[in-house]
Amino acid sequence: MAGADGDDSLYPIAVLIDELRNEDVQLRLNSIKKLSTIALALGVERTRTELLPFLTDTIYDEDEVLLALAEQLGNFTMLVGGPEYVHCLLPPLESLATVEETVVRDKAVESLRKISQEHSPVDLEVHFEPLVKRLASGDWFTSRTSACGLFSVCYPRVSSTVKAEIRQHFRTLCSDDTPMVRRAAASKLGEFAKVLELDYVKSDIISLFTALASDEQDSVRLLAVEACVSIATLLPQEDLETLVMPTLRQAAEDKSWRVRYMVADKFSELQKAVGPEITKNDLVPAFQNLLKDCEAEVRAAAANKVKEFCENLPEDNREQIIMTHILPCVKELVSDTNQHVKSALASVIMGLSTILGKDNTIEHLLPLFLAQLKDECPEVRLNIISNLDCVNEVIGIRQLSQSLLPAIVELAEDAKWRVRLAIIEYMPLLAGQLGVEFFDEKLNTLCMAWLIDHVYAIREAATCNLMKLVEKFGAEWAQNTIVPKVLGMANDPNYLHRMTTFFPLKLLDLLPHQALSEACGQEITTKQMLPVVLKMSNDQVANVRFNVAKSLQKIGPVLDSNALQTEVKPVLEKLASDTDMDVKYFAQEAISGECLSSSTIVDKLNT
Repeated sequence: MAGADGDDSLYPIAVLIDELRNEDVQLRLNSIKKLSTIALALGVERTRTELLPFLTDTIYDEDEVLLALAEQLGNFTMLVGGPEYVHCLLPPLESLATVEETVVRDKAVESLRKISQEHSPVDLEVHFEPLVKRLASGDWFTSRTSACGLFSVCYPRVSSTVKAEIRQHFRTLCSDDTPMVRRAAASKLGEFAKVLELDYVKSDIISLFTALASDEQDSVRLLAVEACVSIATLLPQEDLETLVMPTLRQAAEDKSWRVRYMVADKFSELQKAVGPEITKNDLVPAFQNLLKDCEAEVRAAAANKVKEFCENLPEDNREQIIMTHILPCVKELVSDTNQHVKSALASVIMGLSTILGKDNTIEHLLPLFLAQLKDECPEVRLNIISNLDCVNEVIGIRQLSQSLLPAIVELAEDAKWRVRLAIIEYMPLLAGQLGVEFFDEKLNTLCMAWLIDHVYAIREAATCNLMKLVEKFGAEWAQNTIVPKVLGMANDPNYLHRMTTFFPLKLLDLLPHQALSEACGQEITTKQMLPVVLKMSNDQVANVRFNVAKSLQKIGPVLDSNALQTEVKPVLEKLASDTDMDVKYFAQEAISGECLSSSTIVDKLNT
């Protein structure tokens, strides 16, 4: 450790070495995470001459430790003396870029890309570009896959001679014997194309793109589709038809569903890249085929793009294309056998109403919405209800109520309680879209009816639903619309319905303690809620009586001291001697609790 002269400068590196050799992985990991602190203690020169060589020579560890090291080194430029010495970081990162674990290699490549920007053009050619070449010609596929991610960051800043070498290395990797390397090259093809001169894009990249898109491995072919978007944006319009479209058409009809899935997933981006004319002639038929694909995953990916695809169609004949070519496919998907396909379509289909206008929406889309609203899959129904506001804007609330709301009401009264439960959960969302006036007129009665449903889960969900509605519409709406109706249930012959009376008191939980009196109103609490709750203390059912005790404890902070002493306390004392143990317990808790404590009463008298 430190020498006899008391020099402590060696101590940090000694601790690091000790911890990195420790059997405990967590200690080694903690040591790596403190690298920047250790480097600061050592200073830039010793970091370069001692710390980095040590790290380079000891890269045989757990993946978790190596990952942390790869990430740390990407932020080490200033700790080694700035951009002038940044090349010192290349040896340990080069070693990390060759390890077996993919996430470690990816993080090392990410750090290398980051520090490449801090190299001067001269250092880039002297230090960085040779590293890329070594990785690209390495014996192990791991180093060659890492090289693929580094070509694009050094290519723009090197001489034309070195550029030619880099292009050759990339070509070689695109035809590598190992599928993992070809896959890595395909994933970086579009990125590399963006930094190349246009002539080389046409002469080099297109041939590589065509070859990778015809690769025997579908995992390579699908990545070539992704590159197609970047390549198409680089080429002039007149070259797209001859250089890109044959390969894209081939990919859209590929024998592997994974490749067709990628085409469907990237369809909107491809559409923007190739322009309106090619879209009309080539992509519309291709999109139709994807919507009718034999694999559900492909249909779902295409269905998810329906709205975007229609929005991006040329305006002059958009409506005609949709009505003639796209809508027939959409109608088939509404009754698809796969719920993921139907759900994907339901999440976007409402958006077509803004594109097609009022008349087409009423005639062609509303029947589809209605069918989806009655679908057996809850997610399909939710996706339709979630987007009702799109249709509301186009056809108006009255048309919407005539067409879709009867279906919602029908579901709300369905014999299967799980269906009713699903609609309850969507109600706050629906209420927010339709507004308070329309909700009170059409749906309020429905929400109140759920409170006396014969299934407990429905009553509980209805209570939560009303609480969410109060959050949306405000306490004043609750006082005027909900509280009077709920309190009216206190006289219901069914004790389960009488229990609903305690719902307004649950609303108090939504409000900050100090704002209870102001928000709910001391007057409404004292004059409306309290008399009903006190009357129910004589209920024959113990469950009702102990809820009275719990409710009085909750009301306490809102009431004035006179009401507490003359009305609440006598009732609680009577309940405290109840024959039922639960009633007795909650009453005694309320008496000894905050609502009747002497300090609370004194505070109230003082105010």
